[in-house]
Amino acid sequence: MKYFIFLAAVVIAGIFLSCHDPHQALRMPGLVDGNNYTWIKSWPPSLKDLGDPSGIAVDTAGNIVVFHRGTKKWPLLFPFSKAIIPENTILVLDRNTGQIKNSWGGGIFIMPHSLTIDKPGNVWVTDVGLHQVLKFSSEGKLLLRVGEAGIPGNDSGHFARPTDIAISPDGSFYVADGYINSRIVKFSATGRYLFSWGRKGHKPGEFNLPHGITLDHQGNVYVADRENSRIQVFDPMGKFLKEWKDDSFGKMYAIRYDQPRKEFVAVDYVTNYIRPKGSDCIVFDQDGNIKARFGRSGNYDGPVCRYHDLAIDIDGNLYVGDILEDRIQKFQRPRE
Repeated sequence: MKYFIFLAAVVIAGIFLSCHDPHQALRMPGLVDGNNYTWIKSWPPSLKDLGDPSGIAVDTAGNIVVFHRGTKKWPLLFPFSKAIIPENTILVLDRNTGQIKNSWGGGIFIMPHSLTIDKPGNVWVTDVGLHQVLKFSSEGKLLLRVGEAGIPGNDSGHFARPTDIAISPDGSFYVADGYINSRIVKFSATGRYLFSWGRKGHKPGEFNLPHGITLDHQGNVYVADRENSRIQVFDPMGKFLKEWKDDSFGKMYAIRYDQPRKEFVAVDYVTNYIRPKGSDCIVFDQDGNIKARFGRSGNYDGPVCRYHDLAIDIDGNLYVGDILEDRIQKFQRPRE
């Protein structure tokens, strides 16, 4: 029994330990005094029965849409339970009051992960238990399903615990096929496989759990390479362009592009496996320089959090999902 416990601990540590590569350190100009985001402690009001909020996005009406796991918890040891979550897993929150305006998604998912909303308002999600990408209308009607339910793989028709999605203006989309395959896959708007790139590793163009993905206004692809504690940047065809990396970064969980301000926001996480140290929100300019930073590193008076995903509204306010204590936080952007 003791041997099994020791072996389990080794396996868990092996899954989560990051590969560290100190080259290409990021330039980090000092933060401007007063350039701090304000935590809106009253938003949202208490959300009863909110599970791990693993995905979050802003819809076309400005509402905050949350993808959560209900009573389902991430297992310490794989595999996932195949039980379907019965409660509604998608919540639509008013961005001003935080009140629930709508909810759906019950009886569909095994282990929710990410949520993305395209320009027409369709809701895209990944489920790492189903090994699928699913596209729904804003009302919850299933429109597209990519991947075979419950069957992992690494070919053109299968994923292995996919983590995130980024949608191009033409409807084609990129999938971060993260936990097992460590690759990025591109599909047409109808779900036809186009191409893929990446494998497990720490070199440029390789990944150790590509966990988040976003596109800029030129179609370049930005990947939160979680266990390598960096952001990698590629052109639309998957050609490596650069990486953003610094010794101060934790595991990079998510990245989003703020098009009106031509900025990027990422969230990371640091733990010593005994006590979590917490997450940072990091705001980058287009060249990868840090413009603002708050969380565990300072300029924040809130609780320790483990941010899994984030969203940015039209005013530049940030919304983050904390899977440590199952809560959503809103941070008001400072006035220019």
